[in-house]
Amino acid sequence: MTRRIVITGGPGGGKTALIELLRKSTPNHVGFVQESASLLFGGGFPRTPDGRVRRAAQRAIFHVQRELEVIADGEVVICDRGTLDSLAYWPGDEAEYCREVAIDRREELARYEAVIHLRTPGNGNGYGHQNPLRIETPEEARVADERIAHAWRDHPQRWFIEPTTDFLEKANAASAIIRSLL
Repeated sequence: MTRRIVITGGPGGGKTALIELLRKSTPNHVGFVQESASLLFGGGFPRTPDGRVRRAAQRAIFHVQRELEVIADGEVVICDRGTLDSLAYWPGDEAEYCREVAIDRREELARYEAVIHLRTPGNGNGYGHQNPLRIETPEEARVADERIAHAWRDHPQRWFIEPTTDFLEKANAASAIIRSLL
């Protein structure tokens, strides 16, 4: 059975940067899953405030995430976000999301061994728009971060890594947790 570790958090938390660092320093038996939202939105999937479009986007993100996890190579797979992240962006309630993507939330939590949440920095504390797919204001990013924390609230192995002025300090803290899990 593949062991999955989720790197999650709101926009600008450093998930993708951390995963790039991990790719260079982890053993060969560790695989990686890139963020499905970036794949879809970067490929032109519509991104509007319309609820119908947002629902379609989150369903697509969920299914792409699931399939990327299925084909990932490695005894341990580190995922840039997990399937419950879409719940934070869903324009309806949790029960509706679970019905729409045909999951039981408890079973979905159990698919992942651990969740490492990189908290989003505030405006002036490292949050930026270097990523062209990042459209959120610092306040919207903070709200998304809280919604993501809520989506993963019942996971038994969950860590929060708070923002720091030095990203490498944050990355080292997350890496230490991951090494302990390997």
